Amino acid sequence: MRVKLPRALRPFSSRAYTVLAVAMCMSVFGSGLWAVALVARVMALGGSAVQLSLVMAAGAAGMVCFVLLGGVTADRLPLGLILRCVEVTNLVTALTIVILTWTDTLALWHLALAAFVFAGTVGFFYPAYSAALPRILPPDQLLAANGVEGTARPLLQIAAGPAVGGPLTGLALPGASVLAIAVCHAIALSFMLRLRIPEREVTGPIPAVGTARPSVLRDLVDGFRYCVRTPWLLWTLLWAMSAVFLFIGPLEVLVPFLVVDRLGGSLASYGAMLGLYGVSTAVGSSIMASVQLPRKYLTTMIWLWGFGTLPFGLVGGTDSWWVMAAALCIFGATGGAGQVIWGTLLQRRVPGHMLGRISSLDFFVSLSLMPISMAVAGPVSQVLSPEAIFWGVALLTPTLGVVAVVVGRMYRDQAAHPLR
Repeated sequence: MRVKLPRALRPFSSRAYTVLAVAMCMSVFGSGLWAVALVARVMALGGSAVQLSLVMAAGAAGMVCFVLLGGVTADRLPLGLILRCVEVTNLVTALTIVILTWTDTLALWHLALAAFVFAGTVGFFYPAYSAALPRILPPDQLLAANGVEGTARPLLQIAAGPAVGGPLTGLALPGASVLAIAVCHAIALSFMLRLRIPEREVTGPIPAVGTARPSVLRDLVDGFRYCVRTPWLLWTLLWAMSAVFLFIGPLEVLVPFLVVDRLGGSLASYGAMLGLYGVSTAVGSSIMASVQLPRKYLTTMIWLWGFGTLPFGLVGGTDSWWVMAAALCIFGATGGAGQVIWGTLLQRRVPGHMLGRISSLDFFVSLSLMPISMAVAGPVSQVLSPEAIFWGVALLTPTLGVVAVVVGRMYRDQAAHPLR
């Protein structure tokens, strides 16, 4: 008798999805190792918060530069080919940093360039991965599949990666954590080589015989036009862009130094805090993946994201490691749950022939201000107190969420387009 899997695990009945999920997990784990390895390498070279901010900003810039091209590529080229090229690039980049470390020639600009490349490949990976899911899974399993990613990504990238990367940075072997990153991407590549993704069903306009294919620029313009004509999509992206600008810089740049300087912790304790944050994000994602999509899916998503940032204000004002960790855990859990809904909405409400472009546009618009946020976080911390910075983020984010719901007419839209 065939055993019926729980709702959250049903996507694993597909062999193609299982292969893709394992490869994704290994790649994400490598990204988690990089989060701590980068901080350790910058500090080992005598870098300050301002220099770490600039190196991280270079990484964010890489994603912004390539994500739109990644979306067009996902709508034009075989998805398996894109995913394999991503892993090859990541593998070569990690091995290069290992060699530079072992030869004692590593410089800050090398780390900035590596961050740029690693983040740039994410701009190709995510649109291709998102576009692959509807091809290998039925619609009723997409929420669960996004829940798997939403669970695995924080567990591996935010929790396990930093938790393992912290001790690796303390080993006698220089660059041990970066070498582990190379191993992760090598394993991911080996799985990607076994991946077979069906061709996309033609759902958009079919070009007449003999006509030239639209240019890359035309494809990009079509994606922007679709976004502007779709209020729920437009206002969610505008809100996300503002929210990311507000919290990503303080989270990525200032929290490590708060842990070390204010709390008297170490990189290991910072990694442990990231680990708890990642676990909470995974818990929020897995809970959402185990239930049906909410009827009021748009407003539920925005309220989870917006009001879930309120505890963020405690991060800048507390002298307790546990209070800081608890605040980040609430922030992570609500963010993870909202992200599962968002990924499912893109795959169910966006036409298949535009999914790659809209997924990349999601990344681009949401993260376009990330480099600026990271670049200014360090200098702003020299002018404003941590309390002012973190409480400002905590209060402004939900306020902007209310504006997005009202102006985007999300109550009316979700009632007119039920997904259950």
